[in-house]
Amino acid sequence: MKRRNLLLGAGGTLIGLVTAQKGWEGIAQSTSPWLNDYPFKLGVASGDPRSDSVVIWTRLVANPLSDRPFSRTPVPVQWQVATDEQMRQVVARGTTLATPEFAHAVHVVVNGLSPDRWYWYQFKVGNSANSEISPEGRTKTAPTRQSPLTPIKFAFASCQNYEHGYFNAYRHMAEEDLDFVLHLGDYIYEGAGIPLPNLTRIHNGAEPTDLSGYRRRYAQYKLDPDLQAAHRVFPFICTWDDHEVDNDYANAQSQDFDSITNFLQRRAAAYQAYYEHLPLRPESKPTGSALQLYRRFQLGALLQMHVLDTRQYRDDQPCANGKGGGQIVTNCQERLDPPRSLLGTQQEHWLLHGLTTSKARWNVIAQQYLVAELRQAVDTQESFWSDGWDGYAATRQRLLNTLAERKPANPIFLGGDIHSFWVTDLKSDFRNPASPILASEFVGTSISSNGIPDDRVSAVLPNNPHIKFFESRLRGYVRCTITRDRWLSELRAVDTVKQKQSSIRTLAAFVVEAGKPGAQRSL
Repeated sequence: MKRRNLLLGAGGTLIGLVTAQKGWEGIAQSTSPWLNDYPFKLGVASGDPRSDSVVIWTRLVANPLSDRPFSRTPVPVQWQVATDEQMRQVVARGTTLATPEFAHAVHVVVNGLSPDRWYWYQFKVGNSANSEISPEGRTKTAPTRQSPLTPIKFAFASCQNYEHGYFNAYRHMAEEDLDFVLHLGDYIYEGAGIPLPNLTRIHNGAEPTDLSGYRRRYAQYKLDPDLQAAHRVFPFICTWDDHEVDNDYANAQSQDFDSITNFLQRRAAAYQAYYEHLPLRPESKPTGSALQLYRRFQLGALLQMHVLDTRQYRDDQPCANGKGGGQIVTNCQERLDPPRSLLGTQQEHWLLHGLTTSKARWNVIAQQYLVAELRQAVDTQESFWSDGWDGYAATRQRLLNTLAERKPANPIFLGGDIHSFWVTDLKSDFRNPASPILASEFVGTSISSNGIPDDRVSAVLPNNPHIKFFESRLRGYVRCTITRDRWLSELRAVDTVKQKQSSIRTLAAFVVEAGKPGAQRSL
């Protein structure tokens, strides 16, 4: 068996892949060019699960970190989906074209699948004389609205800075019993590769600003074996934050005050590379500098998930005072202005309407930031971070008012970005301890990105009694188990990201009982 046809299993042992031609006979042989190298170095992935379909993804590459395309022409890629791990019971197959315009990435929407079921899939490229088969991936469809309230398990993660450490958390995540993974942004970081003594790994090349640069950066990240392992065994639901383009950008505004024309060209390149490297549906294919990413997932009658895009449509950060990006602001009335929006008018209306009309038992708002108010202090003056929800307080208030008035069942907010664990109570009035709890919030720490200063945040927690838990010194993810009557969030932390091997533990666990807003610690 060829070395490239061996794959590291989730536990670190070598497992054989199905390499026989069985199951491929029903697909016409492709006329691909002669293969000089293994084309599936970036692995396989699946995502955006629905009850009858899922997206399967791969990208053909020769040298992943170079600008040399896999081919100058479109390449036929065969694919098949089976109900068994041995790929004997094939239920769907076909051929698609990997084109140079999209870096020979393919996004196959596999329709006609059964709900709430595991499937296995593979890709093949080449001809009868010379062909290669991808690693075998596993994916799962969503339950239908009519399905019983079957428990759902998933993990959510964010912020995987390649330079700050290894992706050990993904190795452990791949061993979990999950239905899917939710990624809340900062899939890559855009910083230039500058050797520094405090970095664990180094980015390849300069800061990306064009399509080839972003493609190389994604390829470097997707070469990571632990990230590949998680993608291989679970479907992902993904949204972005800022580092997929540029730190703290706001709509068409760069933190570096680039011209809008130039920045939108950069944003278009970044958005295309994001689409090329993640298992998104074709309706998310970018058009210029625009990409439709906010969307809704119905996971049976148990759960409805509203996935937000908090970068593409927002107003600029308030009270900039000549500075770009986010900052700590004091006496900033602009952050309270009603017309200002973090989501943009259209997305905000979409979200509020979706929450108002939802019939699901649990309603999840999956987005990037800490939603709860965080009152900080600068020279004894009350201060706030301008890049998150505190910088767009009117948007938050409209959302919380909708929860109070329309009362969608059991709202849960999930976030990332801030490289730390948080558990909070969301209230319509954070200043009033007697204000009723409207929703619970769980924010996950980073996969590898350095944490925010623990002592500085801990010092202001007494001014924020609605915050129940905070920890920024550890890396990891959050594992969620949802049943009809309760939501369990387990904060999972690895012991290190500075070495390739690490153990993992559950740092804390919190439960939300259905019909009783507010998380209660259970571990």
